[in-house]
Amino acid sequence: PVMKNLSSKFVALTTEDSMFSRTLLAAAALAGLVADAEAFMPTGPATLPSIQSARINARSSTVGPVMAVPFKNDEGRKMRVAVVGGGPSGACAAEILAQEKGIETYIFERKMDNIKPCGGAIPLCMIDEFKIPTDVIDRKVRKMLMISPTGKEVPIGQTLADDEYIGMVRREILDGFLRNRAIDFGAEAINGLVTKIDVPAKDDMETPYKIHYSNYNGKKVGTPETLEVDMVIGGDGANSRVAKEMDSGEYNYAIAFQERIKISDEQMSFYEELAEMYVGDDVSPDFYGWVFPKYDHVGVGTGTVINRPAIKEYQNAIRERAGKKIEGGKIIKIEAHPIPEHMRPRRVNNRAMLVGDAAGYVTKCSGEGIYFAAKSGRMAAEAVVKLSQGGKMVPTQADMEKTYIRDFDKAYGPTYTVLDILQQLFYTNNPARESFVEMCESEYVQQVTFDSYLYKKVQGNDPVSDIKLLANTVSSLVKNNLRGDLPKDRTFYNPVESLQRL
Repeated sequence: PVMKNLSSKFVALTTEDSMFSRTLLAAAALAGLVADAEAFMPTGPATLPSIQSARINARSSTVGPVMAVPFKNDEGRKMRVAVVGGGPSGACAAEILAQEKGIETYIFERKMDNIKPCGGAIPLCMIDEFKIPTDVIDRKVRKMLMISPTGKEVPIGQTLADDEYIGMVRREILDGFLRNRAIDFGAEAINGLVTKIDVPAKDDMETPYKIHYSNYNGKKVGTPETLEVDMVIGGDGANSRVAKEMDSGEYNYAIAFQERIKISDEQMSFYEELAEMYVGDDVSPDFYGWVFPKYDHVGVGTGTVINRPAIKEYQNAIRERAGKKIEGGKIIKIEAHPIPEHMRPRRVNNRAMLVGDAAGYVTKCSGEGIYFAAKSGRMAAEAVVKLSQGGKMVPTQADMEKTYIRDFDKAYGPTYTVLDILQQLFYTNNPARESFVEMCESEYVQQVTFDSYLYKKVQGNDPVSDIKLLANTVSSLVKNNLRGDLPKDRTFYNPVESLQRL
């Protein structure tokens, strides 16, 4: 009925507003993706980055041996694998490698007590799969409050079972636990900053990688040292040194900014099992703002790709939107960090590979990365262990592409695709953001969203509900684009960083 009554205005609107037309096309694509996301994924050897940047990958097609080669070393040592980065991706890779007695495992981390700015949400499946103890989890979030540009609040979470929740963690606690577990299994921890890597020629399977680093073990000033290894796993974040050395291709990133705010016990009780998500161009032109509960404080933050210089303005806005709920709180820590905007065009090069943020495994729309970091680290290491046959063989680039890369893309490609579409659909303007919050009132949307997040599989294969979702989404977009009371999206002049995303 809404569509019929507004049909004439709808035609004029779609004609005049190309952005709105693209939004409707994205809505149609979204409905198809939810119904059968895997149908939109490449078949055969193609991977996600090959779709995003085919030209770059055309230059980097596999050269050299296509099967693992025997490990050779004149010094009589074991095969060595260096894991650069001690976050979830690096720690989970090192844990698997350390259990293989035919491999010497080294894990490099500059700050063993590093506090990364991060929302800190982890899905239920990660807690079970990675055996995360309950004392690492600060809060169990069972409710989310979605707040639109006009201030409309939509509570979600009623579809969760009693034993389902989103875990909230502090990264310094989670990362430390995972890293210490890898060390307990036998990984050798090096408190050092990797500054350079001497990379062997493309088809050279014998010359080791030489890692140059500053060793800070027990010292305030690092001393220059080197270590020769046979394989390198880069889990060293968005500004990855490994990615640079292995020529991983062009890359874009968001800036995430977060303040940890200590609020009163009464205010904290409001966030006992609740997290908030704010959308609006005042808090971010292409992402969202959040208030996530931690152990004894809340994390309040936002992020953006297309207008990074204004990140502090957006942070001020999210504090204002939260209002009295955090009023009078004391800022105990300010954090900022780059977050990858898309997967690296090249994630494996010869005997070096990327995992976690270094590989670009952060989802659009939700900005989630912890689970995918841990999972990619584990999958890469499992492939190395299996292919190396107890340290007797050295896996090739082709080996890793046919195992780690192919398996990761097959398992999680649909999730990245759906969330990319969602971001393009709902984070472009305030009418679309208003529709996003309205859409969350649907119990079907809530069920699909939470199940997909908690268990890391794209859910939803109910054709009738999918058609209803499409119709409701389109009608909501039409209605909100015709409203006169919605806040107008502000314009900003940022000729470099407002260019279309890579």
